[in-house]
Amino acid sequence: MNKHKRIFLGLCASAVALATTLSAPAAFAQAYPQKPIRLIVPWPAGGATDSVGRAVAEALRVQLGQSVIVDNIAGAGGNIGTQQFIRQPHDGYTLLLATSSTNSANPYLYKRTGFDPIKDFTPVASLAVIPSVMVVAAASPYKTPADIVSAARAKPGSLSYGSGGVGNSAHLAGELFKSVARIDAIHVPYKGSSPALTDVMAGQLDYMLDTGAYGQIKGGKIRAIAVASDKRHPMLPGVPTFDELGIKGMHMNAWYGLAAPAGTPSAVVDRLNAAVQTAFRTGDLGKRLADIGAEVRPGDAASFAAFWKSELDRYAGLVKLTGASLD
Repeated sequence: MNKHKRIFLGLCASAVALATTLSAPAAFAQAYPQKPIRLIVPWPAGGATDSVGRAVAEALRVQLGQSVIVDNIAGAGGNIGTQQFIRQPHDGYTLLLATSSTNSANPYLYKRTGFDPIKDFTPVASLAVIPSVMVVAAASPYKTPADIVSAARAKPGSLSYGSGGVGNSAHLAGELFKSVARIDAIHVPYKGSSPALTDVMAGQLDYMLDTGAYGQIKGGKIRAIAVASDKRHPMLPGVPTFDELGIKGMHMNAWYGLAAPAGTPSAVVDRLNAAVQTAFRTGDLGKRLADIGAEVRPGDAASFAAFWKSELDRYAGLVKLTGASLD
């Protein structure tokens, strides 16, 4: 074989290799998914977070044609499940239900979360936000937040509020309320929102600021007295906002989104994001989320990444304001 022929064949081989490399991501995305997908929800079953996760899992199953298995791995405010998530292959077959508690607040609440809040994740799609609502037992003597403020000031440290765990949205909302209302109240953390709400219903807790109470409110088991948002919630048109009641600075919600491990191919991210957007447009994902009190927030991966970063910045100030800490 002469020199020129060897050079020609070598160039041909290089071209084939390059074409194969360039076409690999597209081919992978076109084939994806070829097996069941695991969705890690780093909170217990029950409550708003689990409901969002299961609604999204079902929507992805319909859109992608593969089973999406919800895996609840609770503990340490979502850190334990998230630590397991970041160690998974970045192939799109393990996803995370990212939340404001774990992915915005925990980096400032814990000295060590076990993950980098930016570098260990690939934002895929924003899903929804759920405003916090102040709730009391149906038979509670407290009719307004002002009643709670008056009672707390009359006997500092005598009132208690619950949350689904130290550092979750209900805890931060409770600490924010203490700060803006200038009161003292005892925080009682639970392993998830459901048992905390049960004790609110029973009168064991005086109040709670929660995002997962809409079902119990509709059922008359607990009473909503204020919404921590800039506008009234469509499911609770008769419940005023804190702003309307003259308590300024009480804006608190939980956000939810879909994430993949860092390094996940962009073609797979685009495939997953498209599945979510289609589910919002043509499926019942939006209705299922609205039924639990969520306001849907569809968008592309880039806009979700920008929102995620802005929420990290916002929670830095919020955690500093409340003085909350887990170490």
